[in-house]
Amino acid sequence: MATAKVLAGARVVLPTGIVTDGRVVVDGTKIADGDTSLLRRSREPGGVPEGVPAVDLTGHWVVPGFVDMHNHGGGGASFTSGTVEEILKGVHTHRLHGTTTLVPSFVTGETDFLTQRAGLLSELAEQGEIAGIHFEGPFISPCRKGAHDETLLRDPDPAEVRKLVDAARGKARMVTLATELPGGIDSVRLLAEQGVIAAIGHTDATYEQTVEAIDAGATVATHLFNAMPPLGHRAPGPIAALLEDERITVELINDGTHLHPAALQLAFHHKGGERVAFITDAMDAAGFGDGRYMLGPMEVEVKDSVARLVEGGSIAGSTLTLDRAFKRAATVDRLPVEDIVRAVSANPARLLGIDDTVGSLEPGKDADLVVLDAEFELKGVMRKGEWLVAPQQA
Repeated sequence: MATAKVLAGARVVLPTGIVTDGRVVVDGTKIADGDTSLLRRSREPGGVPEGVPAVDLTGHWVVPGFVDMHNHGGGGASFTSGTVEEILKGVHTHRLHGTTTLVPSFVTGETDFLTQRAGLLSELAEQGEIAGIHFEGPFISPCRKGAHDETLLRDPDPAEVRKLVDAARGKARMVTLATELPGGIDSVRLLAEQGVIAAIGHTDATYEQTVEAIDAGATVATHLFNAMPPLGHRAPGPIAALLEDERITVELINDGTHLHPAALQLAFHHKGGERVAFITDAMDAAGFGDGRYMLGPMEVEVKDSVARLVEGGSIAGSTLTLDRAFKRAATVDRLPVEDIVRAVSANPARLLGIDDTVGSLEPGKDADLVVLDAEFELKGVMRKGEWLVAPQQA
């Protein structure tokens, strides 16, 4: 264990609960395997490599690295249109905020453009820089288009959906569709057969149409509440269907702009801690600053950290990072820390099919972790055993 690291004294959040005065031993790129005391109390004997000093994290939290399954960019870089260098810059920006695993998301574009971009990003996925690709559009409703170019929207023809999935060379993780459109249900079935998440979003579906899509194999609600009809008492629409079905995990953008706190509480009340995934839906300005940006072909103005289309004023993604979403959930929404960890790490990792390596602190998994202080401010980030943000000794 020549490259071992020992973190001691923190409150460590494990799948089984919170261990106070906990200890985590890292061996190379992994959480050390073997002696289960490595993830128990700091003062318990056994398993600590001789001669390796411990990083004292008394008064801090150690949680799994964050997993963002819906993210359009950051650090001034766009995942839809940026160069490889720009994409890596955006990925690194989010890593510095605790997101050790990230799935870049595309916005609506021409098919040939999206297939070319999918090929480019699939190479980064093969290299382990990203965890796959999410196509948000072009198969969405013009009635709920949000910050997507309406002239490029089209119905979800299964043949075209298959073309995009094939272009990603096995790295397509999710496709967001308005499943009520012609071809929507058949496309959901196709995606389910291919092992790709079919996500219901940017939709004008009725309650009944949403239930049909869930029965066909849809498993995710893309940024629940946003870009879909509001909940009605006579026409409950998609929100009621998505909240009540245990097969659906709901994405939530917890930035204080996209959702009222009561809406977030409603989602957790119905879904519990196991069926919520916090996402950023971030665009280029995340971790970068106010100004004018392009989101695909659409011009966006970011003012006071809120992104809106220059034409029309629709919200255009966010400038959120997951460390901010975590802190807000803990300090404003007052959610249990265990539920927040599930929402930012375990649940998205499970959905993406990568929970064998990331998403929780367990022996043998990647040493991806985040250190937070008592006020839930980020103080350290480790990815595959290397500090990207090194914490100060407590």
